[in-house]
Amino acid sequence: MTAFDPNLASLATARDMLLTPYGLDEAVLLKALGAIFSHKVDYADLYFQCTRSESWSLEEGSVKTGSFAIDQGVGVRAISGDKTAFSYSDELSQRALFEAAAATRTIARAGAGRARIASQVQPQGGRALYLPDDPLASLEAGAKVRLLERIEAMARAKDPRVSQVMVELAGEHDVVLVLRSDGVLAADIRPLVRLSITVIAEQNGRRESGSGGGGARAGYGYFSDALLQHYADEAVASALLNLEARAAPAGPMTVVLGPGWPGILLHEAIGHGLEADFNRKGSSAFAGCLGERVAAKGVTVVDDGTLAGRRGSLNIDDEGNRTQCTTLIEDGVLTGYLQDTLNARLMKMPVTGNARRESFAHLPMPRMTNTYMLAGERDPGEILASVKNGLYAVNFGGGQVDITNGKFVFSASEAYMIENGKLSYPVKGATLIGNGPDVLNRVSMIGNDLRLDPGIGVCGKEGQSVPVGVGQPTLRLDGLTVGGTG
Repeated sequence: MTAFDPNLASLATARDMLLTPYGLDEAVLLKALGAIFSHKVDYADLYFQCTRSESWSLEEGSVKTGSFAIDQGVGVRAISGDKTAFSYSDELSQRALFEAAAATRTIARAGAGRARIASQVQPQGGRALYLPDDPLASLEAGAKVRLLERIEAMARAKDPRVSQVMVELAGEHDVVLVLRSDGVLAADIRPLVRLSITVIAEQNGRRESGSGGGGARAGYGYFSDALLQHYADEAVASALLNLEARAAPAGPMTVVLGPGWPGILLHEAIGHGLEADFNRKGSSAFAGCLGERVAAKGVTVVDDGTLAGRRGSLNIDDEGNRTQCTTLIEDGVLTGYLQDTLNARLMKMPVTGNARRESFAHLPMPRMTNTYMLAGERDPGEILASVKNGLYAVNFGGGQVDITNGKFVFSASEAYMIENGKLSYPVKGATLIGNGPDVLNRVSMIGNDLRLDPGIGVCGKEGQSVPVGVGQPTLRLDGLTVGGTG
């Protein structure tokens, strides 16, 4: 009896959707790759994609917007040395495919010429981190509107000070198929859903906002009533808390970061600096530091694309490689970078399954999946009790990072002052200022409460956006600079 391989089942679905209706098959794809190899190239690939997406928004009890889009096409890439030629077409046909392949042959003939095109395809099996659901078909339109109305009612029922509620629901069904010049053929069917709620509360002429939400690689059935209630409670509590918040003080102080979403600081200030392209070019603050201590003892950071159902997870990356869990920093020592095929070859390092692209119309590059710090041994209450005076940051809004030196500025959307080891009063306007390599060495206590974010992360790099996950346990950082308004 042959074991069922969900990835091969996805491959059959991808063929039926992306190849067969357009007169394409594996033989035609190999011929297109062969045309590219008439020049001296080291590697080439074809990336087919069809993405169906929708979004709905509700405000003041009415649906304000509803949109639906289909985006499909093929990206053709050739690599010669460290140079890349890329073309794409939003038409799927033999003619369009061979025209795109011909365009990539304009690449300089700098390749070693030792690479050869595979004579036959090798279907890639693998894991099933999520079901090949179609979120858009998992609920009819009326039910989607009622879902928005339900969470709005939950939020308004929480407190009479809630004056405005805005809810957004988004779903995506993404089918990809990759054929590489080494013959590897892989496919993936990627569902994605996200719901966000923003609440505005008013009291004595003061208006403040709060937000909540989450998502996963699943259908809309993921949003149970219990989860909707949690999102509504979270948003209302945040808005009401901000009504009571005082202006944040400024200066160097001990900062305690809460678990979960505060890992976005880790993602931005440190994670991007560990992507291979920045390190190969020497533009990262972590370039040339492999094997060196870059963080305090006890700090271990991983990027894990294999977590079931998580927003940042993938069965395969956008080059057809299986995703994996890559240890980047182990007990404070830098042990690895996030690699795609190009940078791994040039740096003579293993591929880590971190090639990602926004769509078929974009080049892949090394990107994070789910990046988080592993738990330590300290109880979170013990960490708070250890701080005489400081700041406890629970949630973050926007931020800016300079990859070349790791300097960052992040705004805390929910924070409290710590006085004599206890939370005293909420503050607003607090910003954390520092640089990634330095802040890693300011970690003095690591909690045992590792938590991942609720499934809302979007990462931008060089104009491309992809879904990601972040996480961390409670952390104590000593001597971090806090910017405030008080």
